[in-house]
Amino acid sequence: MPADFAVPVASEYFRVLPEIILAGVGVLIMLLEPLTGRRRKHRLGYIAVAGFAAALVPAVLGEWTPGPAFSGMVAIDGFAVFFRVLVILAGLLVALASSSYLRREEAESGEYYALLMWSVTGQCVMVAANELIVIFIGLEISSIASYVLAGFLRREKLANEAAAKYFLLGSFATAFLLYGIALIYGGAGSTNLLAIRHAISTPGGAPGLLVAASAALIFVGLAFKISAAPFQMWAPDVYQGAPTPVTAFLSAGPKAAAFAVLLRIYMTAFLPVSAWWEPIVWVSALLSMVVGNFAALLQTNVKRLLAYSSIAHAGYVLVAVAAHSPVGTAAAMFYLAAYAFMNLGAFLLVAWFSRRGERYVNLDDFAGLAWRQPVAASLFTLFLLSLIGVPLTGGFFAKFYVFKAALDANLIWLTVLGLLNTAVAAYYYLRILVVMWMQEPTEATADLPPVPLGTKLALWVSALAILLLGIFPTAVLTYAIHAATLTR
Repeated sequence: MPADFAVPVASEYFRVLPEIILAGVGVLIMLLEPLTGRRRKHRLGYIAVAGFAAALVPAVLGEWTPGPAFSGMVAIDGFAVFFRVLVILAGLLVALASSSYLRREEAESGEYYALLMWSVTGQCVMVAANELIVIFIGLEISSIASYVLAGFLRREKLANEAAAKYFLLGSFATAFLLYGIALIYGGAGSTNLLAIRHAISTPGGAPGLLVAASAALIFVGLAFKISAAPFQMWAPDVYQGAPTPVTAFLSAGPKAAAFAVLLRIYMTAFLPVSAWWEPIVWVSALLSMVVGNFAALLQTNVKRLLAYSSIAHAGYVLVAVAAHSPVGTAAAMFYLAAYAFMNLGAFLLVAWFSRRGERYVNLDDFAGLAWRQPVAASLFTLFLLSLIGVPLTGGFFAKFYVFKAALDANLIWLTVLGLLNTAVAAYYYLRILVVMWMQEPTEATADLPPVPLGTKLALWVSALAILLLGIFPTAVLTYAIHAATLTR
């Protein structure tokens, strides 16, 4: 029997077991949905949490069973393990915090948890794929579920607007990505990343013009997914209009998976032509930091402020990508881990505070929160200080490693401009702290409901992760450096 048609062995199925579990549990939830009474819908959330936890086990064990699967279309290595664990954890924390939010909004439904699980399934496929068509399939699985989640509150006009914009602009971005894949297939004769790299490295193996056009088009498609400038226009409206737990998810899981794909493609297939794409990434990184930070200065809605902040953080990660080195890749991986937890924590706390209909999401609404809920205000403070990059938080070492990688690659001006942007960012984060700790309480902070157990667990796990990454960063960074060498 030809190798291409060989029957997959048990080890290959084990390597994709996290995806099998996530997809299977999502289907199970949909089957149980019509059989579950309205008052018991929250139990479907428990099944989703259990499904994420079950998928986490083989995702971690993948470190001890590395190797290709399904004719090399999937590659389980340290890089894939790192990002699969990260996106599954993001889904788990969002699922934990979503039950109370959905009950409050009278929108409890099994579809929500199934879509969440299928979106993470697509992200896991993306980060483990070693082939452009498989990457595209994973991206579309994740994206389609995310489009529906963004508009899940169908009675809310902002949610409908967010879903429509996300879908329409996402479709255009997908078209660019597919054109790029088609061009590189025409030039290299394959969509396998290693085969593309070999074709590019071989004299006369792939036309330079096709390679350059493909690299540019694929970057456009992925830049939309990571909300990098000048393709960030969708992020503020979608982040504001989507249900806040969904916003938390979009800012962590899909963004981390898209960056993983970008790193995998450009550090594997397009590494031989890094001199061509480095200037594009350089410019996009600078634009993202400038647009994100300076636009955030003008925001009074906390969700929009954090959305523009997300654009700026995409710029910081792109600084590491521009370094096109194993150290840069490891710095980007560490940054994405720290960013996922601090952004999840910030948005999930806003979801709890906003109350029914998300009435209280303006900056002034948080006035005096520390007087009424000092623990919640302290956790929010920790998340914001980590976003700034204050020492003893994960955000500090994340920025430190990113800028060190840029300096090692002689990207001195990009480093200097990035540090100046970090100083600008400190202003709008500190505005929230001043409002919470130094202003008198208003009616928005009166009669605050207790923090639900699921949300409380998600917030404390996020806070603990940020502190561990800030105090003991070596273990994660060492693993990231080891994993980064495997993508080359």
